[in-house]
Amino acid sequence: MEQMTRTILAYRNHPKAAWVLASVLAVIAFFYYLYVTHTPDTSWGALSLLPTLLVLVMAIVTRRPFEALIIGGFAGLIMLGGGDLIAHFSDRLSSVMGSETIVWIILVCGLMGGLIALLEHSGCLGSFSSWLRTKIKSQRQSLVVTAMIGVIVFIDDYLNCLAVSSSVKKLTDHYKVSREKLAYIIDSTAAPMCVIVPVSTWAVFFAGLLEENGIAASGKGLSLYLSAIPFMIYAWVALILVFLVAFGVIKDFGPMKKAEARAKAGQPIPPDFQGTEIEAVIYDGKKMSNGVGMFNFLFPMVLLVVATIYYEIDLLRGVLLTLVATVGLYYLQGLLSFERQMEAIFDGFKVMLYPLSTVIAGFLLKDINDALGMTQYVIESLTPLMSKELLPALVFVSLALVVFGTASSWGVFIIAIPIVAPVAQGIHANMALVIGALLSASSFGSHACFFSDSTVLAAQGAGCSPISHAFTQFPYALFGAVVTVGVFLVLGYVMA
Repeated sequence: MEQMTRTILAYRNHPKAAWVLASVLAVIAFFYYLYVTHTPDTSWGALSLLPTLLVLVMAIVTRRPFEALIIGGFAGLIMLGGGDLIAHFSDRLSSVMGSETIVWIILVCGLMGGLIALLEHSGCLGSFSSWLRTKIKSQRQSLVVTAMIGVIVFIDDYLNCLAVSSSVKKLTDHYKVSREKLAYIIDSTAAPMCVIVPVSTWAVFFAGLLEENGIAASGKGLSLYLSAIPFMIYAWVALILVFLVAFGVIKDFGPMKKAEARAKAGQPIPPDFQGTEIEAVIYDGKKMSNGVGMFNFLFPMVLLVVATIYYEIDLLRGVLLTLVATVGLYYLQGLLSFERQMEAIFDGFKVMLYPLSTVIAGFLLKDINDALGMTQYVIESLTPLMSKELLPALVFVSLALVVFGTASSWGVFIIAIPIVAPVAQGIHANMALVIGALLSASSFGSHACFFSDSTVLAAQGAGCSPISHAFTQFPYALFGAVVTVGVFLVLGYVMA
């Protein structure tokens, strides 16, 4: 007790403590002022952007995205209610946690973590990494192979972010590649690749959304989606860019250059990474030959992709089947006991708790932003500027900003499509081009946002903090976005 008292007093007397406390009180007072001066039943307008701006500033300053999201969420709740914040927070959190999407994400990511831990603990992942080292002879080759594996695993961006990075992490460490660059390559082949390949969770979701909103006739959503693939410009640009980086055509710049210099000095893991990595610990099972180890790694990976496709691109069912088959395989081989395998799966699930908490906090912020009317405000503010020629570029810019600020690469479009589609139809715009702009905005937001599910999971899989990954990746993503705007402006006028 005495030690605790000394710690509290030391913190209280720390020069930063007073500044932090004053800042928090000032933020609370400011948002409460917005609440008491707001006229009920009127739009929040530009003020709806403030909680998201607070999150972005805090994430940059503190480098802690989860805490920034929670504080931004409380700020939004003050604007909405101003009363019992705990009750409002509890109600919204319960609503978000009750969502089928959130339950799916928790189960998929947790079980994926369990599968990766099982591969690590059995030593099979180590066998694959050792085999890769015999084939890959340079840093450039390691980067190119990583990008190629990311392109091949196109079924789901979560699968890409978690499975691919775990497969190659030891290889890239061996060639002194920073974890930030690994995360960038993985992230750049996750959402962008899933967008342009019609056999993915993204295609299934957006094709259904197009049908639900009457943009495509029943059963024709996928056909319209296919027609828009050539116009999903950001996804194409991001993929081209990442291969140019991997081949060394585009040199490291910005924060990535510093990260690579640190890795070349022998420290691939950034110093601010305080998360937990799944360690490759071989339990008391029998030793494997290299051939058996390779089979024991490749069989679950191939089965995971095949099973996900078989279950109509349902990664949850795919990973469940893969776990059952892998546990049975390892048990029959005498590689690991059933108890040890269950421990490994739970260890992997626990490793995913922090990134999952960040993803859930992002969904909570998105729910609060919806109540504030942020998405509607951004789109409706730009609607008067929309002409047939400018519509694709404006759709990309506006929704890219919304997705970047909310981390909701899917949920935003449930609100946005019913607003954008009638505008496009009213001015007789090319619908495939507009849909391409929508999907480009979605993939950019997922790619660039500091606290999106793709960013958080790519960082976790690679073994670096989400903020380190976001800072080093953002200049590349921004460059891709600028190129995309230019292409949409040209296409808007050419195809008008």
